[in-house]
Amino acid sequence: MDLYDNQFEGKIPKSFGKMKSLKFLRLNNNKLTGSIPRELTRLKNLKILDVSNNDLCGTIPVDGNFESFPMESFENNKFSGPELKGLVPYDFGC
Repeated sequence: MDLYDNQFEGKIPKSFGKMKSLKFLRLNNNKLTGSIPRELTRLKNLKILDVSNNDLCGTIPVDGNFESFPMESFENNKFSGPELKGLVPYDFGC
């Protein structure tokens, strides 16, 4: 699902985590805020995730496929902690 560069605002919907057959999710270059919903870590078929260039905060999840996503997928946000290959504990706060 390509939703990049649309000037979307607000949080990433938790309901995206119900799309079990989703293989790629590009949300980059928007104005999204809040943290990455933990529900996205349940998407076992997700091969590509790009949330770069938003105003997301918190830390990057380590569950599910998140360890396999390159750090470029998370760049230019306001994540806290040492963002090393997703090896940061999940933080629900922002």
